[in-house]
Amino acid sequence: MSVLLGEISDKAMRMGVPLNVHLDITYRCNERCVHCYLDHDDHGEMTTSEIKKLLKEMAEAGVFILTLSGGEIMMRKDFFEILEYAREMTFVVKLKTNAILIRDREADRIRELGAESIQISIYSHRPEVHDAITKVPGSLKRSLNAIRFLKSKGLHVIIANVLMKGCAQDYTGVRALAAELGVETTLDPMITPMMDGSRSTLALNVDRGMLKQIFADPIFAPDVAAMCATPDPEDDSLMGSVPCSAGHSACYVSPYGDVYPCVQFPFPSGNVRRQRFIDIWNHSEQLNEVRSIRIRDLPNCSACGNVSSCTRCPGLAYMEGNMRGPSTQDCERSFMLTGIESVNLQNKRAGATAGLVQIRGLGGNSTLVNIQAGAAMAEGTSA
Repeated sequence: MSVLLGEISDKAMRMGVPLNVHLDITYRCNERCVHCYLDHDDHGEMTTSEIKKLLKEMAEAGVFILTLSGGEIMMRKDFFEILEYAREMTFVVKLKTNAILIRDREADRIRELGAESIQISIYSHRPEVHDAITKVPGSLKRSLNAIRFLKSKGLHVIIANVLMKGCAQDYTGVRALAAELGVETTLDPMITPMMDGSRSTLALNVDRGMLKQIFADPIFAPDVAAMCATPDPEDDSLMGSVPCSAGHSACYVSPYGDVYPCVQFPFPSGNVRRQRFIDIWNHSEQLNEVRSIRIRDLPNCSACGNVSSCTRCPGLAYMEGNMRGPSTQDCERSFMLTGIESVNLQNKRAGATAGLVQIRGLGGNSTLVNIQAGAAMAEGTSA
């Protein structure tokens, strides 16, 4: 099945078919996770009829895989009406939920409607840690109870474990918990900036030391030899390839009908309340700009030793200031995996070094001072 889906995905990329759409039906949520990139107020969500109209348009455009997410999907009273209609449109439906509102009745209905998978975020196996992240006392217990319900109903459950400061060291405990429950688990060591452009959440990213420790775990062991290969500038197949599927075979739609290349790529590209989905997909100037970019068009990344394997996200690069530029978060991750410093990190280090001057003190010692920031960077350097 995975081979077949890969072939379908490749064909969709070549033909420009929106195979995969992520639709957030609400930003409202019953949790307040510290790393969440969303504004949880309701600024005018699409109505039930508007969402059904969108689903019909997406089916006509060739969408095959539909991810329903939020916020918390169960906060919408019409959630099951939306899910039922999505299945009538024959989408393969994936759900993302914290599951604390799911009981037997809801689990039975999800099974009846044939959701392909239900992804539930678990941040730690320790209640005090998980609940501190969600800011809802008892949320770990309630989410785990829901996983047991869903699993007992024969549903495909996936635990999503986002790694951040305060819980990164608990990933082994979460994996053990998933094994005990008999469900899959995914690990994501990447925090996303806020949809409004704020980068405040990035302070929660794990530091280099912890990231290196995590990647040293055998489950993360990459084929370093392949990852360290220097790109061949004559390799047109690599340099002519697209950075990712965003805008090519996948896109994101917000609860307000805004269309973006990806949920991590908030580049406004149209609104389904004003245009048909297929017209936005085919004719949006913004989506067409995204589609025009090839690896060779990325000044830093195309010359980087990690280009053939880096998981560079153009959305993170966009939020950093330039969709054709590097994503420093991905550069850090590649560095931890390969030990090879990207062009971007080399430039940042060179810039930082260029901003340092050495000033000799009265005691014969020297101090490195950042003349750009006017702050001492180190003290007591040997003369």
